[in-house]
Amino acid sequence: MLLTDQDIYLFREGTHVRAYEKLGAHPVASPQAGGGEGTHFSAWAPNAASVSVVGDFNGWSPTAQRLQPRADSSGIWEAFVRGVRPGALYKYHIVSRHAAYTVDKSDPFAFYSEVPPRTASVVWDLSYEWGDGEWMRRRARVNALDAPWSIYEMHLGAWRRVPEENNRSLTYRELAHAVGDYLTEMGFTHVELMPVMEHPFFGSWGYQVTGYFAPTARYGTPQDFMYFVDHLHRRGIGVILDWVPSHFPSDEHGLAYFDGTHLYEHADPRQGFHPEWSSSIFNYGRAEVRNFLASSALFWLDTYHVDALRVDAVASMLYLDYGRRAGEWIPNRFGGHENLEAVEFIKQLNLAVYRDHADTQTIAEESTAWPMVSRPTHLGGLGFGLKWNMGWMHDTLKYFQQDPVHRKYHHHELTFSLWYAFTENFVLPLSHDEVVHGKGALIGKMPGDEWQQFANLRLLLGYMWTHPGKKLLFMGAEFGQKCEWQHDESLEWHVLQYPLHAGMQRWVRDLNLCYRATASLFELDFSHDGFEWIDGSNAELSVLVFLRKSRGADCALVVCNFTPVPRDNYRIGVPRAGRWRERLNSDAQEYGGGGIGNFGAVQALALPSHGQPHSLGLHLPPLAILVLTPD
Repeated sequence: MLLTDQDIYLFREGTHVRAYEKLGAHPVASPQAGGGEGTHFSAWAPNAASVSVVGDFNGWSPTAQRLQPRADSSGIWEAFVRGVRPGALYKYHIVSRHAAYTVDKSDPFAFYSEVPPRTASVVWDLSYEWGDGEWMRRRARVNALDAPWSIYEMHLGAWRRVPEENNRSLTYRELAHAVGDYLTEMGFTHVELMPVMEHPFFGSWGYQVTGYFAPTARYGTPQDFMYFVDHLHRRGIGVILDWVPSHFPSDEHGLAYFDGTHLYEHADPRQGFHPEWSSSIFNYGRAEVRNFLASSALFWLDTYHVDALRVDAVASMLYLDYGRRAGEWIPNRFGGHENLEAVEFIKQLNLAVYRDHADTQTIAEESTAWPMVSRPTHLGGLGFGLKWNMGWMHDTLKYFQQDPVHRKYHHHELTFSLWYAFTENFVLPLSHDEVVHGKGALIGKMPGDEWQQFANLRLLLGYMWTHPGKKLLFMGAEFGQKCEWQHDESLEWHVLQYPLHAGMQRWVRDLNLCYRATASLFELDFSHDGFEWIDGSNAELSVLVFLRKSRGADCALVVCNFTPVPRDNYRIGVPRAGRWRERLNSDAQEYGGGGIGNFGAVQALALPSHGQPHSLGLHLPPLAILVLTPD
């Protein structure tokens, strides 16, 4: 674990993407004569006058075990402390040489921490015997851009709780089996976890991170979290982690003002303080900070077998004026508002990820029109594999919130997304952001009486699952949870006793099963070749008809009726003769609908329509979607 000259060279260059292997606390045999167990500690604190490791093994004494500064001016302090074994609690006691500042800091590279609100780091051995070899051998296929992605976004602490035990959250190991069973039954391909990295404030949902290398101790040990990932892999479910390289909290034990100077963050608040989140912004121009963040990203892929990283708040990284008024930010060297150092960091990070883990993906939560976010760096892109389509989400929810009688005036809000649908590799997100901060639950956004609300929500999800792009749905929406999401409560599982909620859950399950079994619904998500309008302009009746196509001859016809008015013998052009089977109908009684449909199949007639040589005469149910495929 000792740092070599090569380590120091990469560290100074900002290209040491596995600094976690050398910095932090590593249980090792003594490098000195005579051997013996102990732990090697190393910390980056270039502006410290002294650094000591304090812990339960030395009575938290700041004079018992002093680290020594390296002679290479790297700013790294290190020492081997005999007798310190896994499970020991520790912090770094730092005396700054630039201010009258003394502080005890958690280890930025710690692999494990105490359960919050306690803040000590824990010496830990990350040994684990993985059993997901089959998954790892085939995950390149599962994670490919032409594979089906149906992502279930969840918060581990609020998915399901145990009311009989003081409303406690489930542990990682309990969650492994419960979540594995549920997602298998529901047909989701991936789960995306809101940040599991250690964070002091539970109400931040994990987005204010202090432990960039430590899964939160709230639900168990690092090995317990490995078991969670391992078990889901064995069930055939990919694991995506939210990762937050954009900002960090100002808690005293964390990264902020680490050695009495603004080490990880910019000193000037116009660059280093985020006004919306009251948190610090990383200094991407500093080589050691780039090492830290890139090492964190690679760590979760290397050590925890994670399948993708969803990178949070990318827009806040890209723009120097993000969330700021005039005069509150500093332009770049060319006078622009782009954060050039962050752009370069993002590109280099994505290059490193795909170089070392080509079978994983990085996913950008990026809310602006920054070009080529999900295009390769050698073509001028940022290098992400996928990008959240925030425009689709906003436009679609705005449309669905309209009373159906007014929807004909908002038809363009549905069709506009197809003008740009293939400019990026998009994920369609209906995420936690849409059901918090007074926005209410998805079902509450739908107009009409209760039956119409559920019909609208089934239609919304059906439209989402058939629209080009991968899918992401936040927990609870799959069964029509009515309350806004609360991080300190369980989901409303009890509502599944009611037919409309149970029907919604069956609808999402069948959406997933049909989606995964129909190549035309996912294979060409990011190509014009995978989509064709049949009728995208019938605003007067609020009907939308399109084809999804695969690389082969397969296709799926999607018909949406966005009004509560049934349409009888509605003529729709199709490219083929023969029998077209009704694969999905959101108005089926088993989903809580009225049961209007086409008796399972319709025969195409040689009557040209919509520029197609054949046509179908369909019964369109109210507020419903149909999916048909040719036999």
